[in-house]
Amino acid sequence: MKHLFTALLTFSAFTNFLHAESMEEVVVTSSLLESSEINNPLYVIDGDDINDGATTSLGEAVDSYLGVSIADYGSAVGQPIIRGMSGPRVKILKNGMVNRDVSGLGVDHLNDLDLNNISQVEIVKGPSSLLYANGSIGGIINVVDDCIAEMDFAGSEFSAGYEKQSVNDGNAQNFNFKDNLGGFNVNFGYSKIELGNYDVPDGAILHEEEEHEGEEEHEEENLGFVNNSDYQTEATKFGVSKAGDWGYLGFSVDNLESVYGIPFHGEEHEEHEGEEGEEEHEEERIFSTTDSESFTIKGSLNMSGDLVNKVDFTFRDSDYILTEAHAEEEHDEEEHEGEEEHEEHEPTSFMSASTEYGAIFDLSNDNMTQKVVFNVLDEDSSIIGEEAFMNPATSEEFTVGYFMSKDIGMYNVDFGFRMDQIERSGSVTDNHDGEIEMDYYNIDDTTNSFAVALGRSLSDNLDVNLGFASVERLPSVIELFMNGPHLATGRLEVGDPNLKSETSNNFDVTFDYENGDFFAYASFYINEVDNYITLMDEDEDHDDHGDEDHGDDDHGDDDHGDDHGDDHDDHGHGNLIHSFYVQENAEFVGYELEFGRTVSLASGDLTYSFGRDQVNAEFADGHNVPRINPARNVYSLSYEQNDTVFKINLKSVERQNDFGEGETATDSYRMLDTRVTKTFSVNDKSSMKVTLFANNLLDDVARNHSSFVKGPVPLPGRNVGVKFNLTF
Repeated sequence: MKHLFTALLTFSAFTNFLHAESMEEVVVTSSLLESSEINNPLYVIDGDDINDGATTSLGEAVDSYLGVSIADYGSAVGQPIIRGMSGPRVKILKNGMVNRDVSGLGVDHLNDLDLNNISQVEIVKGPSSLLYANGSIGGIINVVDDCIAEMDFAGSEFSAGYEKQSVNDGNAQNFNFKDNLGGFNVNFGYSKIELGNYDVPDGAILHEEEEHEGEEEHEEENLGFVNNSDYQTEATKFGVSKAGDWGYLGFSVDNLESVYGIPFHGEEHEEHEGEEGEEEHEEERIFSTTDSESFTIKGSLNMSGDLVNKVDFTFRDSDYILTEAHAEEEHDEEEHEGEEEHEEHEPTSFMSASTEYGAIFDLSNDNMTQKVVFNVLDEDSSIIGEEAFMNPATSEEFTVGYFMSKDIGMYNVDFGFRMDQIERSGSVTDNHDGEIEMDYYNIDDTTNSFAVALGRSLSDNLDVNLGFASVERLPSVIELFMNGPHLATGRLEVGDPNLKSETSNNFDVTFDYENGDFFAYASFYINEVDNYITLMDEDEDHDDHGDEDHGDDDHGDDDHGDDHGDDHDDHGHGNLIHSFYVQENAEFVGYELEFGRTVSLASGDLTYSFGRDQVNAEFADGHNVPRINPARNVYSLSYEQNDTVFKINLKSVERQNDFGEGETATDSYRMLDTRVTKTFSVNDKSSMKVTLFANNLLDDVARNHSSFVKGPVPLPGRNVGVKFNLTF
């Protein structure tokens, strides 16, 4: 049995970073392997910066950092984008291991992570990301907590928090406890979030006149908020560890349950247009529920051998299930005569079960830092129900990697290589002239990736780093075996088992400057991706963008999509756009710039900065890659004095005119966020932290170009709130 890894390549390397504050993030100035002093494109966001802000999705929490944006789908879902890359090209990690939820099976699926009481969030961009997870062409985001403590807790700590938001009449509570009991570190956390439908600025909701002619009353009732944009979640985590001079060993159990509305449904109900009683029909509740559990063992053993200094090891068993369902009010049969088919929506369940093992052997010596990594993964994915657009599929992966860092004269050299043996198995169901056929596929391939970085200090104040990485990514199970209606995107999507592996050749150069109270950062990159996989609509002549294997008999002929689509026409999905996963070479070119200054003012520190990022992405034939966010300017001001922190951030997003085929331009917008945090001492051991925040203070109408639902689902309006956190 062949297996793979994906993620862990360095939770240990995340621990000894030298920090330099900039725009609320800490820029890491050491490499993965802890010996280099070059500036890799990596940010470490302090946990307090996440915990003190408004409760939101992971993507929205990191959206203002250079090179990072989101593909939102309402308030619950915010899948991160790094340097124009998203989906399977960006890996989300939890404590150094890939979080294997079902977010990759749909753009309307949330990243199943608990952000309560986290230590930090780490963002890796560019060639360095290969060191953390396979196929991470865009980068990785690692959410870190100390649920499995690597060192003994100094003492007991208890905290309780409460939050209130205005935009959704929402609230959140959390409870956390940690202590060393009988020599064992015990950590417990609980959080509950309840957010209602969120408000939007006046005029933000769009209505098509032809669909709502004569429904002025309905339009007025819905101008102010987005239906089915609510979000509720309840999460618990518990960890126990033992630490000593020999290392540490511990385990954790995580559980997260959530219910959130789906604010847009791609299926149009034109059969109900103009019917009496439509108002009740439009109150239909479309929602998802999630239930996830994960069990993790993590440890480190210090060795005294001549070859191996330390062994870090991990094990994680995860089970995720997400169920999409419809809930309709009871209607009078006479009012809805003929709607029987619509009312009988079956739930759809998306499930993922995975088991992953990992080990890192530290072979460092006085001359260089070097590590050897092994990982294995077994993962089963299945979809059951009305929207079962993919048959059950399995992934088995095995990884071996080697990483080193060495000073050579005035230069520091980082090098990494990984080999991933991957096997994906699945099937595709087709309807050929009324006959159901099942085609089975077993894709067994090896991907090889490497990265090298060369760093040098040009002066006492200026460092430069050159990086190159060649990273291969095997297509995901969705890209290979997708074959059915995907209502979240409004499409009938068809994968291709004959898709080839993507190959990313990424070059970047990074400058980091610091002189007294002045700092500056600049990064430029070119990412050429061979066989880039994208979803292309049928009316865009998809055959021109795919490789010649797309129409092979093994996959099916042109009738595959038509027959499949005709089959779903009979089930009420005839309005969906037929789309195909195809391949074409693409190039991503972009930059990130930031400069600022920190000065002393009134017994405190005032930091102001300006940042800008932009990425342009084109296919080989010159047309634009779809859903690429436009250039952004970020203005930041923060002031810290004793126990008081004030922050204000203005993100100015430019109009996107360089849109892909089938897309439209997206207007510019401004997002002004601010907050002030004050910590009050209750006694020697207790404190109360109070935060006042206001997001989208200007109440600007905002639409995210990367969103599949940017039109019907705008971003939230002004949100004012308060947070309390008592620690003792």
